[in-house]
Amino acid sequence: ANPARQPALNTPDPSYHGAVWSQAVKPLGPIAYILKMRVTLLRDIGACISPFNAWLILQGIETLALRMRAHCDNALAVAKFLTARADVTKVIHPSTQTGANAALVTKYLPRGQGGLLGFELAGGVEAGKAFINNLKLLYHVANIGDARSLAIHPASTTHSQLSAQEQAATGVSPGYIRLSIGIEHIDDILADIGQALDAARG
Repeated sequence: ANPARQPALNTPDPSYHGAVWSQAVKPLGPIAYILKMRVTLLRDIGACISPFNAWLILQGIETLALRMRAHCDNALAVAKFLTARADVTKVIHPSTQTGANAALVTKYLPRGQGGLLGFELAGGVEAGKAFINNLKLLYHVANIGDARSLAIHPASTTHSQLSAQEQAATGVSPGYIRLSIGIEHIDDILADIGQALDAARG
């Protein structure tokens, strides 16, 4: 191989005490690339999981289809609930798309549209904070995809270090709330969202 085109293999690697991979592993044969990929990936991103973690993943996969159905059904119900609220100015979910986008939703998401959705509150930042502070069932965390329902107000948390213009450029409005809807009973989810919206409206 051309050394100039493969600098990762032909220049000193400071993370391995300056080793030059193409030279360091020469006695083992032409395996510099695969060996570097294996050891650096294992070190940097943990590409090799433990047996216990592998077992946990296998256990979870057995019920993944059931859980995804619940995520999708619950999120769709929440989107419909929010769309009917006067204090919600916009709902961001595949089910709310129109025109060509609606056709794409039907084509690519025929069996469910995921558990994520967003919405915007008319009251802006203060309404967003109040909504989060009044939730009782939904957890206030930045994660997504949990079995539990999660909520976050990016303007006052994850994106709070950005200016208003920078937030807008990332798609974050002052009253934007992101939800990751879990698999709890839908009545409990809607009741919690409803009471938090009422409290945020004052």
